[in-house]
Amino acid sequence: MPDLILLRHGRSLWNELNLFTGWHDVDLVAQGEDEARAAGRLLANDADLDLRILHTSLLTRAIRTSTLALESAGRPWLPVTRSWRLNERHYGDLTGKDKKQTAEEFGMEQLKLWRRSYDVPPPPLPEGDERRNDTDPRYRDVPPGLIPATECLKDVVARVEPYFEEILAPDLRAEGERGGAVLVVAHGNSLRALRMMLENISTQNIAELEIPTGIPYRLRLNDDLRVTSAGYLGDPEAAAAAARAVAAQAG
Repeated sequence: MPDLILLRHGRSLWNELNLFTGWHDVDLVAQGEDEARAAGRLLANDADLDLRILHTSLLTRAIRTSTLALESAGRPWLPVTRSWRLNERHYGDLTGKDKKQTAEEFGMEQLKLWRRSYDVPPPPLPEGDERRNDTDPRYRDVPPGLIPATECLKDVVARVEPYFEEILAPDLRAEGERGGAVLVVAHGNSLRALRMMLENISTQNIAELEIPTGIPYRLRLNDDLRVTSAGYLGDPEAAAAAARAVAAQAG
């Protein structure tokens, strides 16, 4: 039976500053590097977990997390596929803004609507805004109409779902040299989209799902790629505490 391992990147600089990050590219802080290495140790300590291939977003914090985790796990040689479809949700005009200040300016209800509603995106980035990603070389092969100026979770699901069906599913079903566990290192909302699809989480309940940084989440799948069991590696209490810390970021 195939295994899918989901890992949210370690704590980043803008996590540290409590800023909306989205598609903005920032690196890990020292704590995030430590989280990535700890994740690698958890992966290595699971005796029946045979990692065979890696998928990441195009953002540095996910790429660096995957590199450090696999070095720690003793598998830095894994083949890798990267895609913009695994990027974090685009936060539009909230990009770079302080979460607590945004709550004070617009109110907690509006902030929660932007952060956790399924189909309400934040205000888009205006044309010509320096925070836009239109000219970023990592997206040069993405049709311009697909590069977002803002997104809600529904939009993230719409780009993640075809990636799962066309790219991840064949890797999960692979046998022989490419058979084994598939590791995805990405972001809170792209991983939330994957879990929503695979675990049949409703649009109402997905708003309450918090994904901690740096702790691998293992989904055991049957041959039809339906989930038979799922859970965080390591101490479940540590995962729950980390998830609560993520939830508290907006104050």
